[in-house]
Amino acid sequence: MQRNYKLYILPCHALLFPVRIIKRQGINVNSKKMNKTSINRCCITAWGFMTLITLLLSGGCGQAGSPKNEEVMKIEKRIFGQMPDGREVHIFRLENSNGMVAEITNYGAIVTSLEVPDREGELSDIVLGFESLDEYLGEHPYFGAVVGRYANRIAGARFELDGNEYRLAANDGNNHLHGGIGGFDKRVWDFEILTSEEGASRLLLTYLSPDGEEGYPGNLQVSVICELNDNNELRFEFMAETDKATPVNLAHHGYFNLNGGTGPVLDHELQINAVRFTGVNDELIPTGKLLPVDGGPMDFRDMKPVGRDIAGVPGGYDHNYVLDGDEGEPGKAAVLYDPASGRQMEVLTTQPGVQLYTGNFLDGTITGREGVVYGKYWGLCLETQHFPDSPNQPSFPNTILRPGEEYKHTAVYRFSAR
Repeated sequence: MQRNYKLYILPCHALLFPVRIIKRQGINVNSKKMNKTSINRCCITAWGFMTLITLLLSGGCGQAGSPKNEEVMKIEKRIFGQMPDGREVHIFRLENSNGMVAEITNYGAIVTSLEVPDREGELSDIVLGFESLDEYLGEHPYFGAVVGRYANRIAGARFELDGNEYRLAANDGNNHLHGGIGGFDKRVWDFEILTSEEGASRLLLTYLSPDGEEGYPGNLQVSVICELNDNNELRFEFMAETDKATPVNLAHHGYFNLNGGTGPVLDHELQINAVRFTGVNDELIPTGKLLPVDGGPMDFRDMKPVGRDIAGVPGGYDHNYVLDGDEGEPGKAAVLYDPASGRQMEVLTTQPGVQLYTGNFLDGTITGREGVVYGKYWGLCLETQHFPDSPNQPSFPNTILRPGEEYKHTAVYRFSAR
């Protein structure tokens, strides 16, 4: 399906332009001494520019969010809860014409629920998660979130860039994981319900990560378009721009269980389109070597049960696979199938890697929706991404985003039953 990327990119640019205009007016938005006039000038400038963009995109002066538009877009919004500082958090219900439903909150850009039909047409929620915002505010292993500024691990919580050393938050032993202690998964994102396109419900989430957040350089404007369409695809379009060189690697960290969470995923069958994976040390940090799967326990070139060879992988699967094919249009990365329900999930991506994680650290201490206790191997992640520790691995594909460039990444999770 051909897509108009200009329409997708425009909101990301638009969010940056008011800041640039405000700076040209000589207003220091970081100053603690901003007077009332300065604040009003900021608000008017940003409001005026965004109003213009809204009119250009809508093609007229129709009121955004009118009942007519909401019906067409098939998106419902409700309050999910409040942050400790009083900010409201919302949750959005996206539904396609086949009855498939996704619920997404603007806290952490988390997919809290994904209802998918089985071979009999019965819907079940096939992702791990919670019922309340308060539970997401507690400790959990990134259930359903968008992780960043850098997904996966960075060795020693440090990297060098353009002659400077940057120290990051160490939240995985001595290493940096999924953006740090306060990564994108723990941020309240701005939101906009987008006009329906080609039978799809589309939600735009945006976040401005300030210079120095978790140790990263540069102000990074991030946008994610979350789409549920009538092809039973949950689709993510990631975009980012920066005003200073910085590593960027965004990923959706959903935990999938195609049997509806009634048991572990070891009987699920998996195929990954890769002949190599990144070798790692005992801290799961890449050694720099790309190793062949070669018919051993890491080999998923042909469909096999997830649990068949897992005993031969110390600690379970938590590895990046080097995908076959070229970057560009989304290509098939993996297929996951549950023989019991008949549900199948295809994963497509524009990224060079996919991280297979089999919920090895789930230990029965977390209780999810409907009182289900999440034990070991209760969910499986297929995180489309760049390789772990790329900022410290010059032989890996580049992950440095520079001013004037645009980060783009598409991830598609396509569902069917057989």
